[in-house]
Amino acid sequence: MPTPHPTVSDSGTDRERVAERLLTASHAHAFDPITDVDWDAPLVDGAYFLPAHRVSLYGTPLWERMSERQRVDLSRHEVASMAGVGIWFEVVLMQLLIRHVYDRPLTSRHVQYAFMEIAEECRHSTMFGRLIDKLECPEYGPGPYAHMAARALKTFGSGVQAFAMALIAEEVLDTMQREMMADESLQPITRRTARIHVVEEARHVRYARDEVARGAPHLSRAERAITRLALARAAHIIATRLVHPGVYAAVGLDPAEAYRTARANPHRLDTLAHWSRRLIVFYDEQGLLGGPGLRLWRASGLMGRRTPSPAGRGV
Repeated sequence: MPTPHPTVSDSGTDRERVAERLLTASHAHAFDPITDVDWDAPLVDGAYFLPAHRVSLYGTPLWERMSERQRVDLSRHEVASMAGVGIWFEVVLMQLLIRHVYDRPLTSRHVQYAFMEIAEECRHSTMFGRLIDKLECPEYGPGPYAHMAARALKTFGSGVQAFAMALIAEEVLDTMQREMMADESLQPITRRTARIHVVEEARHVRYARDEVARGAPHLSRAERAITRLALARAAHIIATRLVHPGVYAAVGLDPAEAYRTARANPHRLDTLAHWSRRLIVFYDEQGLLGGPGLRLWRASGLMGRRTPSPAGRGV
């Protein structure tokens, strides 16, 4: 008779209590993006898809020269670009979660919630794909460099590093979408998809934060240094690819000029800092900021009005 495969214990009562609460909440507040979004409803003519002051070129001389139609269309393409990046990162996260539970007891609530999160991320990816189709935009994606770099993350990332990396995209998108779902002037379809994602993503953030807070105090000096640098690199890749340069060409702008303008735009830097403020505070509390990686954090724009690096192919 085969011997059961050895597993990592999940016997910690606090971890199990957290997972039990998240499972209960998932059962009570679940969505089906196929039926819970009115995909057949027409778009509202003239309504923005993203708050105007969060569009990457807002407040620049180039923005002032754009027609209102161009501004609205740019918000549409930027939402599509961020949705594509969201799908990319959710695929990475799902693989990280599968690897996380592989050697853990399948009857634990901790593992069962991981399965629940994977199921929800599958639905989110479906929803974002449908949204891109509805907006009649290209599938911009994160670009080839980020696509290849993530192969290493999803293959080798584990423990504190994996869950902390997951928070970069989760926290940024959550803060952005909380503002979107509350703004009644925006397109109903972007408000609805934002609300669905916020409700379910709040549980994913809780799950990841709990794992980071539990593990971070036990990192060795070397592990902490490696984790800090890995997180900084991931933050730079994600932040600089939220808005693909192709969105500017799609609305009739010179992509190189618009890209440079957006990268230097103080309003854009304020937006990135606003979207990441909770993440930065949490990382700092857990001792995950510092060292050589700070340069990448500043270059990403997630720390606010610092001079951005010319590196990266998105904004």
